[in-house]
Formats: sequence, structure tokens, C-alpha cells
Amino acid sequence: MKILISNDDGYQAPGIVALHAALKDIADVEVVAPEHNNSAKSNALTLAAPLYVHAAHNGFRYVTGTPADCVHIALKGLLGYRPDLVVSGINNGANMGDDTIYSGTVGAAMEAYLFGIPAIAFSQTEKGWAHIDAAAEVARRLVLQIERERMLEGPAFLLNVNVPNLPFAELQATRVCRLGRRHSAEKVITQDSPRGETMYWIASAGSAKDSGEGTDFHATSLGHVALTPLQIDLTDHANLGAWRDAVVRLTN
Repeated sequence: MKILISNDDGYQAPGIVALHAALKDIADVEVVAPEHNNSAKSNALTLAAPLYVHAAHNGFRYVTGTPADCVHIALKGLLGYRPDLVVSGINNGANMGDDTIYSGTVGAAMEAYLFGIPAIAFSQTEKGWAHIDAAAEVARRLVLQIERERMLEGPAFLLNVNVPNLPFAELQATRVCRLGRRHSAEKVITQDSPRGETMYWIASAGSAKDSGEGTDFHATSLGHVALTPLQIDLTDHANLGAWRDAVVRLTN
């Protein structure tokens, strides 16, 4: 089994170091990750500037670009082979509900999925890296189970996994969940620059709005690992007919 690892926190982040350590004895593993933190970069690709790849002392390679850049470059020229699986993370903080739209961790995994390669994004629900070893063990066991079930030989899949910051022995069973929803983000933060100009900072995400039973928010609040299969099709299929009727009325 050949695995490509990436993330959005940067190649030196504790999460990617722990993930690599957990997977390197069960697969041929390579790391291609951003040079710096690229949180909330989603699926962004760098098109107006060159990208550079450097090797770190531990064998990881890092890219002067986004998480999606890393996976794209790795798959379309850097590796020279097609990995069986791409794993992204372990992210420093949750990627649940609406977070998945913005997440660079999910974006890296999604880039692989767009190329038809199975991919998994792993995140911890709280920042600070507490019990990162437990999250890494969750990743290791899930990857092993997927291999045993021969799921890598079937259609590509995209999984989003969130792990509570708990010791491994205290984690509850994995639950398959739908994405919840958050309230709107907090009001932007303003400051005066040294030159008297107003600076704007994006504030923190809002609290959970839809966190009922069956959601990733609900599962992780009870100590469960939340696994959500994702898809890319953003089409509002339920309302296609209504929009067709509306367009006919508008054009008559």
C-alpha cells in the first residue's frame, strides 16, 4: 500500500508528524505538505506564481503553496507513481459542518478524490494537539481496516473524520454521521495599523446550529469518532425541476 500524506498546518505540525509515524510501518508513505500554515485555503490552487518544492531533514517534502497545490503537484509529476490512498491531517481543530467548505485539510483530500484516488481527512475536534497519539491510532486502524476490506480496489471515496481530544481508551466507537451546521461567524475584528489604517481580521466560526443526533457535532460531543463520507456534486437536485419551470416563465 502506497500512501501520500499532506495537511494544511504545515510540514512541521505535530499532527502530520504523528500521522506519518502511525502509518509508516503499515505502508510506503511519503509526505508532501505546505511550507507554512494554510488553514482555510479550501481547494485553492496557485496559478499566478511558481511553486517550489524543498526537502526537510526528516525526508518530508514541503511546497510553497496550498494544501491542494501539494497534492496536485505530487500526483501530477512529483511522485512518479499513483498512490493507493491520500491521507490529510491530522488537523489542529475540528472540520465539521460548514468547516468542510473552507478546510484546507479537506481540500487536500478532495484534490486526490478529484483525480479518482481514495482520500481521508483527519482532524481533532479541539486545538492544541492534546492526545494526538490517540488520533493517530484512530487513523492507523481505519486505514488498516479499509485495506483489509479491499476498499482501495473499488470506487474512490472521500471521508472526513473528526476525533475528540481524548485518550485512546476513552474514545467511543466510530459513528457514521452527516455534517451539521454552524451559526454565522462572529463579527470581524478591527484594529488600527501603525499608519492609521483600519485592519480587518476574520473572526472565529460560529457555534453549532444543527448539532442534533446523527450529526458530526453530536457524535463527537459524546466522545465518538465521527466519520462522514463526502461528495463533490453541489447541484441542488431537489429543486432542479422548480428552477426549470422558473426559467421557462422568465423567458416567455
